[in-house]
Amino acid sequence: MTLRRSDGWALPGNRWDLLADVEPGSPPSISVIVSHFEQPSQLARTLRALDRQRHPAELVEIIVVDDGSREPPQVPGHVHLIRQDDLGFRLAAARNRGAVAARNDVLVFLDADTAPEPDYLSRLSRLPALTWDAVTVGRRRHADLTPLDPAADVELEGPSHLLPDPAWLADAYGASGDLLRVDSRSYRYVIGAVIACTRRFFAETGGFDESFTRYGGEDWEWAYRAWLNGAVLAHVPGAVAWHDGPDSAGRGDSLAGKNDEAIRLAELIPVPSSRGRGLPSTRADIAVTVPTTDLSAGQRFITLDSVLAAVPGAVVVEADGGVASETRAGTDGDAAAAERLDPARLDRARLDRVRLDVIVERAVRVEPGSLDDALAAIDGDAFSEVVIRGTDGEVLIRAASRRARSRFDRWGGDARLPALDLTASGIHRLSEEPDVEAYLGGW
Repeated sequence: MTLRRSDGWALPGNRWDLLADVEPGSPPSISVIVSHFEQPSQLARTLRALDRQRHPAELVEIIVVDDGSREPPQVPGHVHLIRQDDLGFRLAAARNRGAVAARNDVLVFLDADTAPEPDYLSRLSRLPALTWDAVTVGRRRHADLTPLDPAADVELEGPSHLLPDPAWLADAYGASGDLLRVDSRSYRYVIGAVIACTRRFFAETGGFDESFTRYGGEDWEWAYRAWLNGAVLAHVPGAVAWHDGPDSAGRGDSLAGKNDEAIRLAELIPVPSSRGRGLPSTRADIAVTVPTTDLSAGQRFITLDSVLAAVPGAVVVEADGGVASETRAGTDGDAAAAERLDPARLDRARLDRVRLDVIVERAVRVEPGSLDDALAAIDGDAFSEVVIRGTDGEVLIRAASRRARSRFDRWGGDARLPALDLTASGIHRLSEEPDVEAYLGGW
């Protein structure tokens, strides 16, 4: 069930399909932010394509942000030009500067080599205009546009110069129902050159991470934070923009460069199959809260050890009026690790970026694999939390989605997802003093 509010629609989870047939009462105002570096002919093509949009021209603002080209790009008088110094590949900073300068409600990010078809702005902005926390991604098609006159109509000429679309991306959109079904890995399908969101939501995320000064990764890092912050993600296949040239795989880009990107994201996005398997990250993925009183030393040891073993990427937070300490799975006890685990470093902003909260209500022993299905259920955006009971029905652990909490805080009960109640045979309450030696020895 959806409830219409003055600032949008409260959707349960990622159910953008509930608005599939709804149009805004009036067309939204749009600020298009075009990032550019040394691409004069491609920029001319993209600007012409923007001038041909069917969206009301008086509601469209165009901002070109130049990332330090040797010569200033030539833009028409109605286009706002911003320049920044050439200090590396600062696409993240360029997009942020454009967003700060923007005056309209919906932000549309394009690259200078990506020319939109005439209905692009209207189609991509529809969902953000309906609900302000939506993030939409269009369809980026690939063609060799170099032989074409910049004045050519891309929707007519592009198909004659077609290059293959990335199969992995098309497969992902097909399997997810155009991002109707999302999880913590769906950020990989949000392509920065063809995205839109409201200026309000972009500001709430804090914008792109400007520490990115090499090609690639800044869009995925932002998309992950947007997802964690409760964004409604949607792929809009009818919003087509034509990219001049193949994707990175088709260009034969350096594998070493791609590896640099993957390693950086492994640190910044510590979710399963993104983070390292053995190397610990300084970013927490799951925050585990354990009882701080009425535990014997043996109960405390086994609870902490078994939970961390069962939940890689977790930190255990013990709080009495604040964060008292942190224990991380996989740390080696050296001086650098000790510095990373300084309680002062586990600040509230960092805790707010973890993916799941796991609250242990009783002293427990957790067997391998017994938490996997429960945590996967709430990661898949179908449930807001899961209650895990022992075989006697007593509640032992509660796990909650930070994403679901973000949406609930924003929209209240109208965005609430159901809870899941499970009985886990592999999680046992430690009601008596346990034998730690037997636990460690496996007998």
